[in-house]
Amino acid sequence: MEDTVKDVVIVGGGLAGLAAAWRLRHRDILLIEADNRVGGRIRSEARGPYWLNWGGHVYDGGPASATQRLLKDTGFTSRPVPGNLTGLSMNGRLLLSGRVETFPFRVPMSWGDRASLIKVGVKVRLAVARYARLVKRRPGEDEATRQQRVYDFMNDRSFADFIGTLPEDAEALFKPTVTRSSAEMHQISAGAGIGYFNLVWNIGAGLSHSIDGGPSTLLEGIADVLGDRVQLGAAAQEVVNKNDDSVVVRYSQAGVEHEVEARSVILATTASVSHRIGVDLDEDLREALSQVKYGPFVSAAFLTDETERQKWDGTYAIATPKRSFNVVLNMSNNVHGHTQERQPGSSFMTFSPAALARQLLEQDDETILRTYIDDLDQVLPGFASHVAEAEVARWPEASPYSFPGRGRLQSTLTRPNGRVMLAGDYLGTQYTETSVHTAFAAAQAAENLLNADQPQRRAA
Repeated sequence: MEDTVKDVVIVGGGLAGLAAAWRLRHRDILLIEADNRVGGRIRSEARGPYWLNWGGHVYDGGPASATQRLLKDTGFTSRPVPGNLTGLSMNGRLLLSGRVETFPFRVPMSWGDRASLIKVGVKVRLAVARYARLVKRRPGEDEATRQQRVYDFMNDRSFADFIGTLPEDAEALFKPTVTRSSAEMHQISAGAGIGYFNLVWNIGAGLSHSIDGGPSTLLEGIADVLGDRVQLGAAAQEVVNKNDDSVVVRYSQAGVEHEVEARSVILATTASVSHRIGVDLDEDLREALSQVKYGPFVSAAFLTDETERQKWDGTYAIATPKRSFNVVLNMSNNVHGHTQERQPGSSFMTFSPAALARQLLEQDDETILRTYIDDLDQVLPGFASHVAEAEVARWPEASPYSFPGRGRLQSTLTRPNGRVMLAGDYLGTQYTETSVHTAFAAAQAAENLLNADQPQRRAA
């Protein structure tokens, strides 16, 4: 047992863990991360004016958002993604301008597919309008109440059940938006699928900012400030309550077993890890954690060396139905869109979720890259001849998704649990924003416990 009792031990060095640690940096804290880097499912690397990206890529830009508060507090900045946020490549047609809702009528397809799209599109549009109203916070309402309402929206059936059976091309157009959740249309709830269309059709309603220099600059910057209070390669094995006043965290690092005692612990890990190591959490909470579902991603980052302007320079994301990835992200749009003189090169990210990822996970990197580059060359003509660097990333447990019945778990997952707090994107529906928001809430709960403990420790 280590000699001193820490104020807080944070398990997990992703966005949630580092955001909590930043809020508690004035305390005696320890953050342990099993991997050899911080960031979790966020990963980017600088390449000159650009950055390669493999994970989370857009962030909440609202001035009142937890993400913007974290950026302001740490001295990092974000900017709205410039230009056109969404394009479409399908059936030999590349669309880079115009309203997203018009895309299905501008790509080649049969009249039967088009008629199905019109019918289902109207149904989805009406549901998106309802979703956009209900997601707004109401006067005097707390976040937990609002979040429960969002989870409960059309949570009794799948998105596939909601839209019904569609012809091939019509279904293919719906897939890239819905399956970005890491789940197939028959796995994700109808309300969650509608939420994804709300994000795409109501650009600016949420995730629309890019962190300057790439998202890893924020996380690595926080870790640099925390210094040796962040321990990498430290895999948590067990978190147990020692008594009413403290919690013990057992972890291994470089083959050595450690125990550290703390006044409180923040589990900023995936639900499955929190379930495994939180051995004496309340049984119904552990059961709820075990029911949270994640899906896989495979992604790849590409650096190119072209010197001339490209027609897709001003478009950030291009949906790619019927390809090996469902979207190609022009990460260099964040540079090209803010400069008058076109700099050489670009950076791109391909993203394959759910069933697309499962088809690729067991393939070697060379095969995946060859498949991606072949498809990219058809989406972005001439791409293959300009690839200067490429790397694959695999995320078997990449993103939590809202399945039918997920709403019933929320009150159990978010209720207070003594000296062990939870934080992470699985606790809400706003992805990276949920990570930061729940991290701040967990840090405040730990702070409250420490303040309550102080008189008792002085008396002792």
